[in-house]
Amino acid sequence: MIRIIIAEDQRMLLGALGSLLDLEEDMEVIGTAKNGKEACDLVNDLNPDVCIMDIEMPIKNGLDAAEELKDHKCKVIILTTFARAGYFERAQKAGVTGYLLKDSPSEELAHSIRKIMEGQKVFAPELIDVAFAEENPLTEREKQVIQLMADGKTTKEISKQLYITTGTVRNYISVILDKLEVSNRIEAISRFRDKGWFK
Repeated sequence: MIRIIIAEDQRMLLGALGSLLDLEEDMEVIGTAKNGKEACDLVNDLNPDVCIMDIEMPIKNGLDAAEELKDHKCKVIILTTFARAGYFERAQKAGVTGYLLKDSPSEELAHSIRKIMEGQKVFAPELIDVAFAEENPLTEREKQVIQLMADGKTTKEISKQLYITTGTVRNYISVILDKLEVSNRIEAISRFRDKGWFK
C-alpha cells in the first residue's frame, strides 16, 4: 500500500484529491495538511511514502517544505497550477521526484505516483518547454537588488545594505528594468515574481 500525505490550502481540492486517491486499491491517504509546515510535521510523524504538495500555501510554501524534506525518504510531488521556470528549477534543486500541473487528468496523478514509487521522476511535459524557454537574465548582484526592492527598501537603504553608492543602485535598477523589459520597479517585481524567479 502506498501511503500518502496531501498538502493543499484549498479545502475543496484537498478533499477531492484525497477521495480520488483513496479510490485506488494500492493507495491510502494517511494525512492532510493546509500548509507546508503542517506537511513537514506530518511527514516526520507518519513517515509516508509520498507527500503531494501545492506550492502557494500559507506559513510555509511547498518549495520551502520540499527543501526541508530533501533528505527524508518520503518522495515529494509538487502539484501546482504554475508552470514557472523558477519554481521548477527550485523544485529540482530540492530533489522533488514529481512536478505535475493541476489541470492534468486525475488518473494521471495515480499513474505518476506508481511510476515515482518505481524509482522514476515524473515532470509535466509543459515544464520541460518552460525550463528551456527562459533563463533568468539577471546577475547575482541584480537579483540581490530586485529582492531588496521587493522587500520595500529605498535606493538609499539598498545602497547601505550592499555597501555601494546610490548612483550604482540606480544604475542596477535601470539595467534590471531594461533586462525585464518593464518601465518601473513595480512592474519589474511583478514580472520577476510571475516568472517564479524569487528564491
